[in-house]
Amino acid sequence: MALSIAEIILISLFINYLFKYIKIPGLVGMLLLGIIFGPYVLNLLSPDVIQISSDLRMIALIVILLRAGFELNKDTLNKVGKQVLFLSFIPALFEGTAIAFLGPYFLHLTFLESAILGAILSAVSPAVVVPLMIKFIEEKKGTKKGIPSLVLAASSIDDVFVIVIYSVLIGMYLGHKVSIVWKLVSIPISIVVGIAVGLIIGWILYKLFEKYNPRATKRLLIILSLSIILVRVEPLMENVIPFAALLAVMAIGFIILEKRERFAHELSLKLGKLWVFAEIILFVLVGAQVNIKVALSTGASAVILIFLALIARSIGTYLCVLGSNLNLKERIFVVISYIPKATVQAAIGGAPLIAMRMAGVNTRPGEIILAVAVLSILLTAPIGAWAITLYGDKFLEVKVAETSRDKVPLVPTPGMVPASDPGN
Repeated sequence: MALSIAEIILISLFINYLFKYIKIPGLVGMLLLGIIFGPYVLNLLSPDVIQISSDLRMIALIVILLRAGFELNKDTLNKVGKQVLFLSFIPALFEGTAIAFLGPYFLHLTFLESAILGAILSAVSPAVVVPLMIKFIEEKKGTKKGIPSLVLAASSIDDVFVIVIYSVLIGMYLGHKVSIVWKLVSIPISIVVGIAVGLIIGWILYKLFEKYNPRATKRLLIILSLSIILVRVEPLMENVIPFAALLAVMAIGFIILEKRERFAHELSLKLGKLWVFAEIILFVLVGAQVNIKVALSTGASAVILIFLALIARSIGTYLCVLGSNLNLKERIFVVISYIPKATVQAAIGGAPLIAMRMAGVNTRPGEIILAVAVLSILLTAPIGAWAITLYGDKFLEVKVAETSRDKVPLVPTPGMVPASDPGN
């Protein structure tokens, strides 16, 4: 396993450099590397790595969501709050509804089977979107209007909504007793409880860090460990009180940033270094989940369906930002940012097939759902990542830092030490 990871790192670093040199995001190359090296093409990855890939991907996702939390400040969220709420469910609703109605025609599925497919496909990928938004935040592109923070926050909540809808639909399909009202009510509950849990844990950690002042590395290890525990506890608490663990992870970073900015910047710097490794693991192993043969078996009908569903999604996304202070180019950027699919589709794309097999029902719909989910990753993750980078670099306004000429000059007072004084 160690040898396989070493090979992944070396080849990924080279691929990352090569793709950036030709003006394509490095993560696109890593995704393609994972597909080619994965068990469905050349099968060059160690079986041990494949076996623990879900845990490795989860840790890598936690790293990037923690970084996201350390980049979200209260003022920016207040600025984009209404749009975050709309973007968290309306685009997914538009896309999922379109697939539910078009699926019977293009893929010969029933309406309910098509709705299940729609729930899986309508999730945006935080694994692809969040790193790119953090990059824009660091480069101060679009930050004047909080555009990267808007997409970053909304895309993370979007997944909570989609997964809950999926669980309702698959339960109905398999004849399980599902309380639809409870499931729908659990969406806002899980979001609120997840954020509350993260804020409480973050506040406690802030107090402990203030009192004992451990090194930044130890602080990071504590936060990472607690975040992993939160993600593992989430499914165990589902029937007691639902909470969105990934939102809790982001909220930890958010409250530490609000309470002690220095701590947040130190931890964000450490996470930035760790992300160099985590990024490789995340995207290569997401790519390794893609069964390209299954994806290609669905044919042109699935491609057309995905394309039409993306049009519906884009309409929903554009409507969400229509009343905002964003100009036309910035609104188009938000629409483009909601294209990539990878994380949820790789995680639960095969779940309906497994559930149908265990229930002893016809598995053909599950095979089609898996194939289309995989195809959606192949089509949207690389193209979406490339389009976000290209369009964002060209059209997002760079926030100009305040210069000394913009500030009101101070009137010297007796005893004031000049800023240039070495003793200051």
